[in-house]
Formats: sequence, structure tokens, C-alpha cells
Amino acid sequence: MVHIQLNKISKKYAGFELKEISISVSENDYFILLGESGAGKSMILETIAGLVWPDSGEILFRGKNITQQKIQQRKVGIVFQDHAIFPHLKVFDNIAYPLRSRKCEGHTIREMVTKIATQMGIAGLLDRRPATLSGGELQRVALARSLVQQPEILLLDEPLASLDTGLKTEIRALLREIHKQGQTIIHVTHDYEEALALGTRIAVVNKGKIIQEGSPEEVFHHPTSSFVAHFIGIRNYFKVKTFSDTLGMKAITEEGLIIQLPEECVVSEGFVLIRGEDIILSDEPVSSSATNTFRGTITEILPTPRGIEVCVDTGTLFYALITHSSLNRMGLAEGGVVWIHFKATAARFIKI
Repeated sequence: MVHIQLNKISKKYAGFELKEISISVSENDYFILLGESGAGKSMILETIAGLVWPDSGEILFRGKNITQQKIQQRKVGIVFQDHAIFPHLKVFDNIAYPLRSRKCEGHTIREMVTKIATQMGIAGLLDRRPATLSGGELQRVALARSLVQQPEILLLDEPLASLDTGLKTEIRALLREIHKQGQTIIHVTHDYEEALALGTRIAVVNKGKIIQEGSPEEVFHHPTSSFVAHFIGIRNYFKVKTFSDTLGMKAITEEGLIIQLPEECVVSEGFVLIRGEDIILSDEPVSSSATNTFRGTITEILPTPRGIEVCVDTGTLFYALITHSSLNRMGLAEGGVVWIHFKATAARFIKI
């Protein structure tokens, strides 16, 4: 079922314009708006929230036109990058704020705040001031304040941008759990790893336009423009399960290919990402520190802004990025057989 739909939404600002944005977000989607800074992602989110109204086009919520509806009447919650937590209020009062604005009764407020704080893992922080909290704790408070309203759609504007790597992993896990519980989410980010780890649908935004939309596999494996391919930068990404044996950590792809991983990886499900420039091609297997070596057939050779992309089918498709001189020196051609090599440390694992 389509939850919210944007039909040809346009909005002009000084020096910038959203141009006929059309997207459909289904119930229980984790929908990612992915693009560079200044692409228009946050403006789309603010239009969905009702913070700004479009110049043209319409927004449908379960088929009902809400284009001119105020934010207070829309069943959405929004979390910003900077948290927007009230510094003078304790955590309890920050979370309770939207309920008090709706004139909920005291016992209802206490019950709902306690419940959502427990779900967010911050029940022990309710009497604390925001100044005493870590970045991860502040983000949990911001999420709790939005979710306590029981929104039909949760809007997230770069929610992980200001967090360090450890906290990003922690909040990603929390967002995945919120989504698993049935929450429809629209999430703005410039980070393709974040999009890959969380999204069920991705729309790539550039200069106020949606230039590609699809599943993570469609967008990351089959970019439809040079901008998308360059922006994403990684064509080699594989859904895997990891395991440990006497030779260390490994991952097995859905096609059954075994990839050696760095030792610090954990046993889990997730994705392996490998940069094309980290893949070495050779006519024969070579003895080197590259612990991953596979034989395959060249299916495609394409020029790109960054060099020559060589697609090799090993049973799993790999995309190697080489120079023009390397292509000429090796005499590579479509249909030819080559070996690919890459180090375990070149394989980046993202846990889901």
C-alpha cells in the first residue's frame, strides 16, 4: 500500500529549485533520499513534513491530498541532524513536549514517555539535562520525542552525520529495530554506506531532481547515469553471511563465493564492499599478499571518468578499475579469461 506520494512537486528558492519531484513510499518502507550536500534532499523532507509548501504539485497521504495541510495536522515525526533538543528541559520533559502541546493528561504522558524511553534505552536518563548527555544519547532522545507521537511516517534528516563511527553503528542498529517494528521511515543522507545498511528503497537526488530510484541492488549495481556511478563510487557490493574458520574470517556471497575478510570482522549478515581500484587483474594466478584470487570471464569493458571499468564474471560479478595503459598493455578484450586479486583488507564489511 502506498503510504505517501509526491506528484511533480516543484519549489523555487533564491538560486535553487526542486524540479517535479515524484516519489512513492509504501507502508513499512525504509526510504532513503541520497545525494550530495545542497542537492535538495532536506527540502524534499521539509515539504513532506509541511514545513514548506510547494509552488506546484501535490502530496497524497494514503490517497488524501495534504499539500496545503499544516505540519501539526500531518501524521509525521521529524528528527534533525542537530537533534533540536530543548537545553533547559530535562529528558522527560523534552520527550513529553509534543504530548503536552496536544493537552494529553498527565498519567497518559507519564505512561507514554516511560514506554518509549524504555524502547530507546534511555529510561535511566529521564531526570538528566541535555548538556550531560553524549551525542548518541541525544539522538535517542530526539528519536523518542518524535516516536512518542506515534507518527505514521518518521522523517530523519542526516541523523548520523554528527556521530562518530561507534555511535553510528549503535544508532543504525536502533533505526533497523524501529523499522522492523513496522515504522515507515524516510531518511536523508549523503553517505552511501548508510543508505546500503538501512534502505529498502533509494532515490538519488542531484540538483533538485530525482535522477534514479530503486532497490539498493538496482541503484548500486546498475547506476543509470555517470553522476550516480561516480557519486556512489563502488560497484562491488555483495550481500553475505560471515563465518570464522582456521584461516580467519570469511564471507560467503549469495552465489556461494568465499571472500577472505579482515580479522576484526564479526560473524553476522551484511554486505561486503570492494573498491574497483583495489582489484588487480592478471593473465595468470600470481603469488602475492592478495588473499582473494578468482578466475573469471570479461563480460564488459567500459570507459568511465575515473578510468577503464572491466566487468569480470567469476560466478559473482566484479568491477575492476584500471588505467588505459594497463588495458592496452594486457590486451584485455570482452570474452577473455582473467584472474582477479584483492587483499582481505580491501574488503569492507557492513553489518546489518
